[in-house]
Amino acid sequence: MKLGARIFKTGLAIVLALYTASWLGLEPAMYGALAATFAIQPSIYRTYQTILDQVQGNIIGAVLAVAFAMTFGHEPVIIGVTVVVAIAILIKLKLDESTIPLALVTIIIIMGNPTDDFIAFAASRFFLIMVGVFAAFIVNLLFIPPKYETRLYRKLVYNTEEVIRWIRLVTRHETNQQSLKKDIPRINENIIKMDNLYLLYKEERTYFTKSKLGKARKIVLFKQMLFTLKKSFMILRTLDKYGNDLQHMPDRLQKLVRDQLDHLTNYHDRILLRYVGKVNTKLTDEMAEEVDEGKESLTDLFMDLYDHHEINRDEWLHILPIVSHIVEYNEQLEHLDRLVESFFNYHTNVNQVEIRDED
Repeated sequence: MKLGARIFKTGLAIVLALYTASWLGLEPAMYGALAATFAIQPSIYRTYQTILDQVQGNIIGAVLAVAFAMTFGHEPVIIGVTVVVAIAILIKLKLDESTIPLALVTIIIIMGNPTDDFIAFAASRFFLIMVGVFAAFIVNLLFIPPKYETRLYRKLVYNTEEVIRWIRLVTRHETNQQSLKKDIPRINENIIKMDNLYLLYKEERTYFTKSKLGKARKIVLFKQMLFTLKKSFMILRTLDKYGNDLQHMPDRLQKLVRDQLDHLTNYHDRILLRYVGKVNTKLTDEMAEEVDEGKESLTDLFMDLYDHHEINRDEWLHILPIVSHIVEYNEQLEHLDRLVESFFNYHTNVNQVEIRDED
């Protein structure tokens, strides 16, 4: 099992919360540690948003707990009613759902321990919870800042290479179908995870004008990288579904499909390498020309086969999804190439791409 930065940050936040609570004389300090566990977030921006929501949520929870306890008592039924009212208010205010568990913990801690000096007790427990929340914020702000660009790029390259390998195997009829059936759902899950990682990267904030412009272009660029990966994955799924139909097509059509996909996947690979400066512009431009020529040849042959009755209507309709996805993949790659070109035209010096190798 790999221990990520968030795990270490959670541990650090708990330690900081425990020490801070003890230093302030707030007991039991474990309540602060519990709050720190709930409040830790995967990015600085989300931590900032969370702390705002957590403060509001905990104030609401503490006020409701005190009001209901002093009015109706500390019976379990009253605690349950208070929890329901708190949840309804938090949802109505449209606070983040992550604030609800900690607000409920605040209510239970305050109402579950009736004392003579109830107000002082409630205030102490509320401040303990807030110590944990602020400890999580400080740790996330100062320690192990996330590098989502690096992680996102690596995952994009890894999954793109995997999809490309499968496409090449399928078009050459060298596929182990059982392995492919297992890998397709796994790759789909990886793409969903990358969508979430992209959102975290998009949320990261920059504070200098030059960096903001470069970051804005990178956001668009990574979005297109993800979209292009999804198109290549769609081709793989379509080939898996209609692969048998393709095998019954004329050899020249099968060869054109295979050759065009080879051109496109090589083009895709070169664009990703160009983003980190490992491929020169001239080579990529030459590949783009080959891809355009292949697209014209493929679509022309596909139409001619039907026009000259070399394939029937049903066969033509079964192969149509493959050809249409290939054409769309081609267009998305050209768009991605233009975005990379535009990025380096404007941000070569002021916003260097920082993709580091694994340690």
